Amino acid sequence: MARPGLPKLIATDLDGTLVRSDDSVSAYTHEVLDRVRAAGIRIVGATGRGPRLSSLTLSDVRAADFLVLAHGGWVYDVSDPRPLRAARLSGAALATALTDLEEIVGPLTVMVEALEHVGAPLWGTRAPNWRYEVVVEERTRPECLAGDVIKAYACTADHNVDDLLAIARRVIPADVASVTQAGLNVLEICPPFTDKGTGLAVVAETIGVDPADVLVFGDMPNDLPMFAWAGWQRVAVANAHPSVLAAADEVTLTNDEDGVARYLDRLLSR
Repeated sequence: MARPGLPKLIATDLDGTLVRSDDSVSAYTHEVLDRVRAAGIRIVGATGRGPRLSSLTLSDVRAADFLVLAHGGWVYDVSDPRPLRAARLSGAALATALTDLEEIVGPLTVMVEALEHVGAPLWGTRAPNWRYEVVVEERTRPECLAGDVIKAYACTADHNVDDLLAIARRVIPADVASVTQAGLNVLEICPPFTDKGTGLAVVAETIGVDPADVLVFGDMPNDLPMFAWAGWQRVAVANAHPSVLAAADEVTLTNDEDGVARYLDRLLSR
């Protein structure tokens, strides 16, 4: 059990928050997270990465007890290979969302994440300027939407991602799909009523923790639902998106300065 005055659960975003710009996690950060766990505080890695990247995610947050993946759509207890939650978006619903959005913004470049096994390819057309190594299996839109998917990525050269997100939230009903952006310059389309807040709620219910006892860290709009859900403290890294900085209770150092670990180190020293 965590001692009085400390949160019972800590959830941190990875890319741009815990993970540095060179895609590494420092030895110092790993050491601090080990001490957090030793203090009786559960740790959650909460990320937009899909289950195909679960091994990479576990290497970045080795102390994690739980993983919230795919913006809350997939939730794992690290000790159990069976997911606590495994949400999918129907191909028909995704087709509707894309058609309605394209009527406003024009043609979209689309990739879908349909397979959950580690290292699985994406399907569709590779998004321009995608910064991570990824295998994209070229498929037509109908082929990509023939079945359920974990999530989809969409972009257009004519709109920056924040503008595209604002339009998508007006056009796509919440009961059709959830939309967000995580700093990859693409819109991410997920199952309805799915976000990091709902994913964390699954973890909290599983272990009997109240949202008031949860501390969260983040940097991008996809982190805002867990900021709204958690009640102990909401902390942004200094390099965060303006909307996240505005929603935060506190701002720590940047991801490249190990801001999450620095904050937690001070917290444990109180």
